[in-house]
Amino acid sequence: MTMLDATRQQGTPSPTGAQTLTMAGAIDLALADALAADPSVVVFGEDVGRLGGVFRVTDGLTRRFGEERCFDTPLAESGIVGTAVGMAMNGMRPVVEMQFDAFAYPAFEQIVSHVAKMGNRTRGAVRLPMVIRMPSGGGIGGVEHHSDSSEAYYAHTPGLTVVAPATPQDAYGLMRAAIEFPDPVVFLEPKKLYWTKGAVDPGTPVAIGRAAVVRPGTDVTLVAYGAMVPVALAAAALGEEDGRSIQVVDVRTLSPCDDETILAAVRSTGRAVVVAEAPGYASVAAELAARIGEHCFEFLEAPVRRVTGFDIPYAPPKLEHHHLPDANRVLDAVDTLYWG
Repeated sequence: MTMLDATRQQGTPSPTGAQTLTMAGAIDLALADALAADPSVVVFGEDVGRLGGVFRVTDGLTRRFGEERCFDTPLAESGIVGTAVGMAMNGMRPVVEMQFDAFAYPAFEQIVSHVAKMGNRTRGAVRLPMVIRMPSGGGIGGVEHHSDSSEAYYAHTPGLTVVAPATPQDAYGLMRAAIEFPDPVVFLEPKKLYWTKGAVDPGTPVAIGRAAVVRPGTDVTLVAYGAMVPVALAAAALGEEDGRSIQVVDVRTLSPCDDETILAAVRSTGRAVVVAEAPGYASVAAELAARIGEHCFEFLEAPVRRVTGFDIPYAPPKLEHHHLPDANRVLDAVDTLYWG
């Protein structure tokens, strides 16, 4: 990695000043700042232009930067990603949107066979600095194909960097870092958190590849990412009422995983619960639990537990609250660390 690449990984501070934004607004601001800072950045996808995206994440970008910088595409995910590959190979930094996570599957062959492998195939001669945005997960009452948690497919694919913010600040910082990253990034945006608000300071960079301890604690470590970070924090707050001191770690980057931060946190408490909304089998949660068990075995006072979605196709809207982990399910898992 060159000095320029290292600088780009950290993100470029913006002079816009701190403000309170929704996560959707934070991503919109990050895209706008990137478009303004770098003429090689383009944003495109289905309905991202005039409409501003189905979640209005790209609202105003076409009006501000024109249809050559932010534009609509046909309903053809494979074509969208394939076009981005060609642009990235020729010096541009495309940011493409898959309208919903499960809509990305027609582009899966492009992502796995070309996006992920181009750098290795050319021995680093051809890099693909591109971002694939995916509204991810459930919790919005969406029907089938609108609520998948598909992160395991991408985290399992060598050559892809996969990130999942849980706060507006991280959404802004990680988006700026992803756009400036020298290789492809799959950017998972938790749909359930689009309308949550928080302080955003564009001058505070967020590094790709670094987890964060977002709540200290001494008894148990909860490891979560994306929409499950607020669930873990809620569980920690409820646990405090019962005398539990619960630490929460936000993974933030799913691949490459920040073993240093996560494992140190678990070693400090001796107990761990991994929380994720995707089905548990062959999942990112399973990988995190395995890494903790492998590298923290002599520190653990109890087996690592997982709280995840069930191993079923996504539940209908009226039943999704049973499918998605909540604070009570997390605390039930915490209890098993003490009483089996």
